[in-house]
This record gives sequence, structure tokens and C-alpha cells, in this order.
Amino acid sequence: MHPILFSAGPITIYSYGVLLAAAYLTGLWMAVRRARAVGYDGNRIMDLGIWVIIAALVGAKLLLFIVDFNHFTSSWDEFTTLLRSGGVFYGGLIAAIVVCIYQLRKHRLPLWTSGDLFAPGIALGYMVGRLGCLAAGCCYGKPTDVAWAITFTDPAASLNVGTPLNIALHPTQLYESGAGLIIFLVLLWLEKRPGSFPGRTFWSFAFLYSVLRFIIEFYRGDDRGLVFDMLSTSQFISVVLGPVSLIMLWYLSRANRPAAPEVADTAQSPRKPRFT
Repeated sequence: MHPILFSAGPITIYSYGVLLAAAYLTGLWMAVRRARAVGYDGNRIMDLGIWVIIAALVGAKLLLFIVDFNHFTSSWDEFTTLLRSGGVFYGGLIAAIVVCIYQLRKHRLPLWTSGDLFAPGIALGYMVGRLGCLAAGCCYGKPTDVAWAITFTDPAASLNVGTPLNIALHPTQLYESGAGLIIFLVLLWLEKRPGSFPGRTFWSFAFLYSVLRFIIEFYRGDDRGLVFDMLSTSQFISVVLGPVSLIMLWYLSRANRPAAPEVADTAQSPRKPRFT
């Protein structure tokens, strides 16, 4: 694709960086818009979103560094490639959630309602961000002969993130971008359905993402480390996150269910008049 958007002397602007910024801004715009629609202070949500973005950037690269520790510590040149790499989305998501919880408690904002406000924006931003992966050549797929395979030819992609050149690969970046769009649309549809409760949108996002990411990981061709020599790091997190999401959805639905009215035992006590 086009890893380098343009160069001007010593300054190089990478496509991934531009699209990643667009992804974060898109997600933040969506969260602020949704917050104002329900009467929240948009500026406070904006401040919260900025902290979340910083945490996501750091967390994504930190988990990538941990997963590929031997690679990034093999030499200084390899370590500097960490700055050009996108990172692991789960690392960014986990770090963002931790920082978000802290900020919400600090400003006394409702936890699950705030999570519901951010969830569709995260999915939409994820869709845009994965297009940045496609442009950069990172998060590439396994070799394939399917009709929709893509072939990278730009040497910059191979130099920056080790993308195989001139080989037909699964377009896993597009798979994941499409997954983000599907999750976004499902969340908006779900919010219009009856039986809503605080936390339903957020934990539905977590469940849908864990399922789709687990499946897409089978088509990824880049080295992401293995857990128990069986699952990639992201698949392992998905295996944990999926059931936790279902448990939280069940728990929160019960916690927010209206209490059943007490029924008087008419066999043992006469009915009292409704009005006095």
C-alpha cells in the first residue's frame, strides 16, 4: 500500500500515523456527541477522552514490546521500530479502561453509563485505525490464494514492519476494519432495543470484539507470540474476555431489574383498601 504519505526534507509523514490520529479523533468526537445528547458535560468527556487516548497509545506499544520482547531488545535499530509500529489493540484497550476507571472515579461520573457512551466510538475508531494498518502493511495476513487477497510491494512496508512483499496475503486489516464497522452498527441497533441497562453497550462491545478478534487471529501471519504454544496473545485475552463479558451482561441485567412488587397473602389477611 502506501506506508509513507509524503516526505519533505527530513520530515516524513506516515500514513499509519495520520489514520491513527483520525481514528482517535473519530472515536472522541463520537463519545462527546453522544455525551451531549444525554446531557453530560462535553468538555469533561473531552478531557477524559484525551487521557484515554494517551493511555491507549502507551498500552498498545507496551503490550507489543512485551509480546515481541526478544525482537525489540535484539538491537537498538529494532527497538526504534517500536516507534513506527502500531501496537497491540488489546494493550491499548486494557490501559485505556484502567485510566478511564480512575478518571471516572476522580470526577464522580457513573462508570457503566460512561462506558456505554464510549463503546460505539471505540468501535468506529477501530475501523478507521485498521485502515492505517492496511496502509502501513502491519498486522498482515497469511499467504493465500483467495480472490480478495492483497499483495504488498512497497519496500518501506518491509523495512518498517517486516511485511512480506510480492506475496498474496489475507487482507486481515480489512477483516478487522469490517469487524469494527459491524460492531459499531450492532451497538447502535442494540441501544434501540428494549431492556437497556447501564453497561449493556460496553460489555456487548467487549463480547463482540473478543469473538471477532479470536476468529480473525487465525488468518494473521505476523509474529504475535504464543500463550501455552497454542493461542496468540490476543486470542488468549479473547478467551478470557468473552466469558467475562457474558457474566457482566448477566449480572448487570439482574442488578438493574425492577424489584417485583410484593403480593399480599389474601388467604390470611383481608385486602386493604387501595385509597384511604
